[in-house]
Amino acid sequence: MSNIHIINGHQPYPFAKGELNRTLVARAAAHLKKAGHEVRITAVTDDYDIEQEITNHQWADTVIMQFPVNWMGAPWSFKKYMDEVYTAGMDGRLCAGDGRTAEAPKANYGLGGTLKDTTYMLSVTLNAPAEAFDDQKEAFFAGGSLDDLLRPMHLNAKFFGMSALPTFAAFDVMKNADVEADLNRFDTHLRNVFPIHEPA
Repeated sequence: MSNIHIINGHQPYPFAKGELNRTLVARAAAHLKKAGHEVRITAVTDDYDIEQEITNHQWADTVIMQFPVNWMGAPWSFKKYMDEVYTAGMDGRLCAGDGRTAEAPKANYGLGGTLKDTTYMLSVTLNAPAEAFDDQKEAFFAGGSLDDLLRPMHLNAKFFGMSALPTFAAFDVMKNADVEADLNRFDTHLRNVFPIHEPA
């Protein structure tokens, strides 16, 4: 079995206190432990130790980033976590600089990551309905996918050498929430990505 680090990147707001993100984190942890994985959880709004968080990333075979999409990206508290942890880890523990060398200063930008055996999974909650994506007739995203919207997060992970697992999303959670359906879909997603192998 493997080591899995779950990051709860929710930032509580008066209109969104974070219950769904907390529930998804707890649900993922329960499934993963049942499947035999070791799990560590960090909430970015709690006190965290930067050095321990670097260690958690080095320890992990998979990093799950659970967060709400706020203003088309990660909440500010999760961005602060990344600024602090990922910048400190650029000393070779998470990446060896930005991948370029003195001999080739214009080549291989972003390819200095040292977590090349690590996978990651984005799991997000957002106000937008699923129908806003992947449809040229929907003017705002203009046919773009959810992963297009999340491209900066994917590139952050790629910068450290991590490779992507399929993304999960709970859509339309503010105006037309269907939490039970979202939890059922999340359970299915987890079973597909992290199957439980029953003893023979």
